[in-house]
Parts: sequence; structure tokens; C-alpha cells
Amino acid sequence: MNAPLLDIHDLRHTFPKADGGDLLVLDGIELQIAQGQIVGLLGRTGSGKSTLLRLIAGLAQPSDGTVTYLGQPVLGPAPGIAMVFQGFALFPWLTVLENVQLGLEALGLPDPEIRKRALAAIDLIGLDGYESAYPRELSGGMRQRVGFARALVVHPNILLMDEPFSALDVLTAETLRTDFLELWGDGKLPIKGVILVTHNIEEAVLMCDRILLFSNNPGRIIREIGVDLRHPRNRLDPQFRDLVEKIYVAMTARGTAAQTGSEKQITINTVLPRVSANLFSGLAETLAPAPYNGKADLPVLADELHMEGDELFPVAEALQMFHFAEVEGGDIRLTDAGKQFAELGTDDRKKLFQRQLLQYIPLAAHIRRVLQERTNHLAPKSRFLDELEDHMSTEDAEHTLRAVTAWGRYAEAFAYDDDSGAFSLENPS
Repeated sequence: MNAPLLDIHDLRHTFPKADGGDLLVLDGIELQIAQGQIVGLLGRTGSGKSTLLRLIAGLAQPSDGTVTYLGQPVLGPAPGIAMVFQGFALFPWLTVLENVQLGLEALGLPDPEIRKRALAAIDLIGLDGYESAYPRELSGGMRQRVGFARALVVHPNILLMDEPFSALDVLTAETLRTDFLELWGDGKLPIKGVILVTHNIEEAVLMCDRILLFSNNPGRIIREIGVDLRHPRNRLDPQFRDLVEKIYVAMTARGTAAQTGSEKQITINTVLPRVSANLFSGLAETLAPAPYNGKADLPVLADELHMEGDELFPVAEALQMFHFAEVEGGDIRLTDAGKQFAELGTDDRKKLFQRQLLQYIPLAAHIRRVLQERTNHLAPKSRFLDELEDHMSTEDAEHTLRAVTAWGRYAEAFAYDDDSGAFSLENPS
């Protein structure tokens, strides 16, 4: 057998915490990429997928373990590994041609060769005629095509794609995926392997030969699923739908590292999903009446609500955290409390929400208790943010505090003033 393009062994990566300790974000990653494969990294936001891409690209070094490319350790940016980003990352003051030429200029190639290869890449990706245009003149899809051309022009062996279609509208993303797969299938792309980071389950099944499922906090590979379907793939094909269902089941299975909500021990330091009370109410109200009658298959629900998995999972997880729903085996089922929540009027719904919030979300109960114990019933945001940053990244701490703040406001459990940056208690009793 040929040696793998990429070999990752026992990789761990940590970020420094505010208290001087380390936050583990990736743990025990084992991964090999063979020539001719598109490998998908699928998981919730915050599972370390994009961090792993940066380590593969040599933009950062792992805390432990090895990343080996074509038999050599990756100790810095590796020639032969290129990346396409979610946010285009184009220089607005450069033309399409100049943006694409940048990677070749760094290689020190002669000017005629740089221009020839850049024009060929622009033509390959479907932007012939736009060489002199600036990014501001292009649509989102066209700007992302420039991003692809800039990555492909260096003729990489491995192309890393970090959610390259997520910033695009649905139709543009579909067109760009289809064009990429056609070029890949016809052997017209100068690459030997692809690693795609995505949170879109259908996108992973549509594009990939192998799908690696990641857990959160820390990121670990919990399962690999092979995709043995011929291209072009049809989303309505029963085998395609079965694979999508299989992934939903795997990501919600009881007892796995990917499980969410009440199946995990919720503590003050649990990272909370940023889900508004409107989304809570909307999903509960959708599930309660016919045709669902309190229970639904998650992939079917995602299709009917026109939501991607990464949009639906946080809402389902939040409902489960509040004991309004149970999520298992790819299904979501409202509890008695969840059905009651869906049927109540506004005032009674808020009272039930507050009761569940203070009973099942320890951070909310902690904030309220601190406010009750203070004579002025005030506490600065920094008081709780510093606590959270001892146990999670700064970004996760900010998101978690914003989530619990929104829930506390809706439930009238406590108030928050953004101008003063302080929590308060209007009703201390």
C-alpha cells in the first residue's frame, strides 16, 4: 500500500486558561488520509475541527502527538497543503488575478509562470473574464471561487476546507459544491486529498468518502462512517437518507461522548448553547400538536423546518437541558413539562421556564443566589465571567454568559444592564 498523504498520531492540543492552567480542546486524535479521498470532519461548533485544520496546515503546533505529511513532520506551514476559508479572506485592494497570484509569488516563481498558472486556476474555477475585477464587485459565491483558485494555484497535494460553503446562500453553495465535485471526479483538480470541516450533515454525505464524527469539550473522534455511494449523489436516494439518519442517531446516541442535555452532568461550568426563548418556544410548539404529537425524527424535522443539523441540535440540546425534551437515537420527544410549556400562555410559560431554569441550569441558580446574598442585589458581569474562564475558553465563557443572561431575562429570574455591565435582582425573594 502507498504511504498515507497525512498521518496524525495521538494528537492533543490545549489553550492557556485565564488561571494559568490549560484547556484541553483536542484529545487523542488518530487520523490517516489516503490519496483520492475526501474526508469530512463533522461535529458541533466548538469541537476543535477548525483547530485541527490549523495544526495540519502547520499554522500552530500540537501540544502533544505528531502530524506527518508525506512522511515528514509538520513543523510549520507545509508546501503542498493549502486551505480555503469560510470568510473568503481576500485582499480587497487586489484584483482577482492579484489575489490568486499571491501564493505563487511566495514560492519565488518567474513572473510569466506565475501569470500562466494563475490564469489557468481562474479559468478552471469558472471565473474567466473577471481577472481585473476587485472582490467588492463579486458576489459571495464568486469571491469564494477566488479563494478556491488561490488555494489550487500552488498545486497542493492536500486541500483543507474550513466550512467553505457556510457563508453562502443555499443555491450558491449547492452550485459551488456541484462544480467542485465535478472537477474532482474528472481529475481536473491538482490535488490528491481533501479534508472538509463542516457542521452540515447532508453536505458531509454529499461530498465525502469518510466522515469522522467529533465530540465536544474536548474534541475527540467518536466514530468513523464510510460513504459508499457513487457520484453524483442524490439527496432523495433512500441510501443517502439512511446515511443521514445514521449520523443523526450516532450524534444523539445515549452513552456516547457526543450526547447532550440532561444525559450529561450539567454544572456551573457547562458550556451552554446560545438559544433564544423564541426558538425554545417555536420548537416546542411545532412538536406538540399533530402531526408530531410530541415526537419527531430529527433529520425529518430538520428538512421540514429548513434547518441544518448545527442549527437544530443546539435548540434540541437546550430543550433537553431544561428537561422539556429527551433526545436519543436521532429522535426528539417532548416531556410532560415540555408539552405543558408549549400549551401555556405567555405569563404561565415564563413561570414554568423560570422554575426549570433555576432547577436544571446551575449557572442561572448560582447568579441568582449571588445576587440574593448581596445587600444591593448587584454583581458585575466580570464576577461570573472570570469564574467561567477558569474552566473554558474566553469565547465559550462569553457565549455561555450571554445564553444564561438571555434566559434569565426572559424568565425574569434576574436582570442585566449592558451599559453598566451588571446583573441585578428586581425581586430578591
